[in-house]
Order: sequence, then structure tokens, then C-alpha cells
Amino acid sequence: MAFELVRTVARIPRAVWDAGVLHPVRPDRAVRMPLQYVRYGATPGTVEAMSALRFPNRVALLDDRGSLTHAELERCVAVLASALRARVREDDRVGVLCRNHRGFVEAVLAASRLGNDVVLLNTDFSAPQLGEVTEREGVGVLVHDQEFDGVVDESGYGGLRIHAWRDDPDGKHPSIAELGATTVAEPFKPSRTSRVIVMTSGTTGTPKGARHDLSLGMLLPAGITHMMRVPLKSGAPIAVGPPLFHLLGMAYCFSGLGLGMPLILVRRFDPARLLRLMDEHEAGALVAVPIMLARLLDVPDGPRPASLKAVVCGGAALQPHLASRFMDEFGDILVNIYGATETGWATIATPADLRAAPGTVGRPSLGLTIKILDEDGAELPPGGIGEIYTGGGLRFTGYTGGGSKRTRGGLTGSGDLGHFDAEGRLFVDGRADDMIVSGGENVFPGEVEELLGAHPDIAEVTVRGVEDDAFGQRLAAWIVRRDGASLTEDAVKDHVRTRLARSKVPRDVHFVTELPRTSTGKVKARALSG
Repeated sequence: MAFELVRTVARIPRAVWDAGVLHPVRPDRAVRMPLQYVRYGATPGTVEAMSALRFPNRVALLDDRGSLTHAELERCVAVLASALRARVREDDRVGVLCRNHRGFVEAVLAASRLGNDVVLLNTDFSAPQLGEVTEREGVGVLVHDQEFDGVVDESGYGGLRIHAWRDDPDGKHPSIAELGATTVAEPFKPSRTSRVIVMTSGTTGTPKGARHDLSLGMLLPAGITHMMRVPLKSGAPIAVGPPLFHLLGMAYCFSGLGLGMPLILVRRFDPARLLRLMDEHEAGALVAVPIMLARLLDVPDGPRPASLKAVVCGGAALQPHLASRFMDEFGDILVNIYGATETGWATIATPADLRAAPGTVGRPSLGLTIKILDEDGAELPPGGIGEIYTGGGLRFTGYTGGGSKRTRGGLTGSGDLGHFDAEGRLFVDGRADDMIVSGGENVFPGEVEELLGAHPDIAEVTVRGVEDDAFGQRLAAWIVRRDGASLTEDAVKDHVRTRLARSKVPRDVHFVTELPRTSTGKVKARALSG
């Protein structure tokens, strides 16, 4: 154990060097960099303020309206922060309801410099959900895209509204651009450090807001682990596919800015267009959720950018067959990350891990403790399935509006069931509340979903537990067939019956044209029917 620790520590300088973090900076700018942290604290606004000093003329982002350098982005952010400061009350939170574009980035960076908390809102929200969340979170200023005017109107939200993105120049609310044209940036120091509140996934109800107290000491081990396992390179563009309001998208958005990696952003995920953009701009990395990887593979004539050195996947379960298929076509550049809104990323699986142990989510990050505990809180040995508990990493301080995660011995429960293998690699077996008891047998839907997902006639599948009068619960499968496939219900059941235990055969098989998904790629459980 001691030797492994020494070897890990010895690799840190090389990882930092390879990432290009040690970028030379003019002495006068270098002196000003730590002052940004003193002024704003551990916030996204600090990240960009430092990058503007380090890479002023480097492209910060490319979106549907072109590119912005770090110097240009910093000017926009400074002006917007001053404009918001004149309009926001001390206890107000700033809500951001935007797709992936410069307006989202500017709004979060500017608002995080005020000392007011920033609430990232899901673009899939219905009007009632939006109204409930904005009221619960105390959102006094809402920055949103013009396309959401109707949803915001119907939500009953009555605070100040600012457009982040307009397709129609005649908007009924002021825009970020208009505020920028009438505001002069003024220096100020907030009275406290802003926090960014990220919504939980909320696939079965209204999401909760997760709070964290961040510090350099918490973020540094995760950052170092990432540099050691994921070959991101300063200056190489990074395409961020997941919504920026989701923890995965947000984390890589601001990590990319901090590393000086130009962000490639598209308002709506279009696999063919994203492949072209990555090829055109020689992207070094891509961040995606599993369904996005599947969509990229479904573009047979699309480019496979040779410049890609890392494809980071997270946000949902990455099935082994999808990981292998993607690496076979794009190369061994796929990285699987496991974490949660509450805990941040917990483990990272390298391409070597995914080849050696398909389905793994990897090994824990530095400074993070992960244990598998049974129902009584006892730690299980390798191979034993129990709830995943984590400690260290981001400091989760509870949900807005009250409530927290279950804890044991200083560790926080994830709600996921999993196990370690003999090599110390973590596997996630499913959500604790997804496991069903059918005829007295414990059944994990994820195992059946993984098997069916690898079937050549199945494009997409989800497996869930449903109520059953005779057995208590039973499995049901919803399947999207591949074009031209004639798969039948009996064939599906036979496929499972010959490979898994009888209790794992779905009693119901529903063929659908598509699976209802959130914008982060998770299947909406409540929207399933049949």
C-alpha cells in the first residue's frame, strides 16, 4: 500500500506537465492571479478571472455565434456582473435557464462573482416544476433563453428576467447584450462566497437543489486524479455535449476554461454536426453521456477525429457492449466517470480498465474513501453487493429546502448498489430503489438491461420493476428495435431465459418507437407506459 502511494505521488509532476498546466505567465499578471481567489473564493468566476490573465488571446469558447477569447469573455463577464449587482438583492439567488452557449457561461461566471448563490435550472422543466423550484430556491433574477418565455410566463415567476439568448431581436425582456451596452464595469468585492446549486436528476419528481461548500483543498485531489487518468491538454479544444446545468457538463465547462481548453458548445445535441465541429477544430477531448456515444456511432459516414485523445463519459450507466463498440471504432480513448450531484466524481475508469473489466466505473479518486456497506453498516469484501458510501471529495452540505443524504461513520450514502472486484475496481449494480423482489428473489434490472442492450436487434432498452399481484413485483422491458429488425416478445424472453436465471426474465415486453429521456440522457420512469 505504501509503495503504491509513493508511486502515485511520483506520477503527479508528470501528469501536471503533460496537461500543460504550467503555462508561462507575465510577472505582472501572475501577481494578480491569487488576488482573484482572495476576492471571489472558490467559484467559477474565479476560474475565468485567472484564465483571462493566463490566456488573454486564446479562444475561450466556440458556439453557434462564433468564438470569444478569454479577454473578450472576461470583459463581458465583468460588465454583466456590474449590471446584475445593481439589480439583485443581497439574499436573492440568480437562476440560469439556458442551453449550451456563451450566455449560460457568462451568466454563471458573472453571478458567481456577486456573492449571491447561483441556481442551475433544468431546460426540461415544465411550467409547474419551474415555478416550484424558483419559489423554493428564492430566485430573484432569472437569466433565460428567449425560447423559454412561454414556460416562464406559465410558471408564475414574478422576478426580474434577462434574456441570455435571442432568436427574435424584439424580446420583451432586457438581454445580456443590451445590459452590456449600457453598463460600465466597476470593481467590487462580494461580502461572501457564492455557491452554485445544481439540481438532482429528478427523473421521478421535482428535483432538489444540492449545496456544496468548496475549497481549494477539496478540489485539488480530484483535479490531480483527473490529470493522472484523463489526457486533457491545455490549448486543445474540448467539446461538451451534456447540458451545462448538469454537474457533468458544468464541471467540464469550467475545468476546460481553467485549463485554457477552448469549449465547443452546441445549443442542441446533433451527432453529425458535433462530429464535424470536432474534426474541423481538432478537438482533443469530448464529454458525453452514454446515449450520446450511441448516437455518434449511428452516424456511419461521420468523421472519427484523429485529434481526439479522451472521450469522457458519465451521467448514466455505460453498458459494457457500448463501451467496447465505441473503443473499437474511435480507439482506446474512452474514460468512464462515476459520481453524483451530491458527491462530485468519485471514480475514474481508464480505457485499460474498461478493456480489462468491462462495466467497471474505475478506481477511487485521490483523497476519496469508498466503501460497500450492507444494511447493518458492515463493510463487505470484494464481490459483495451493498450500498456505495463515499467520503471526502466535494463537501455536500444538504439539499436546499431541507434534507440530506444518509450517512454512516462519516461516509455519505449514494443510493447506488455496487461491489469491488479483487483489483479494487468499482462496479455499479443499480439503484438501491430499483432492485425488486420477485417471488422471493432479489433482481437487479440493470443486469437484464445490459444483456438486452447488447442484442444486435435492439437499439435502446430500459428495464424496470412493476407491481405484480402474484409475485409482489416483476420485470418489464421497453425496447426500441433497430431499423428493419423483427424481434418478438417471445424472442426477447428466450434470449434472457437462456442466459440468466428464470426470475430475471421480463414478464412484460413493450416495443416503442423511442424511450422518453431527460436532456441528460436518463430514461423518465414516470413517462413509461404500456
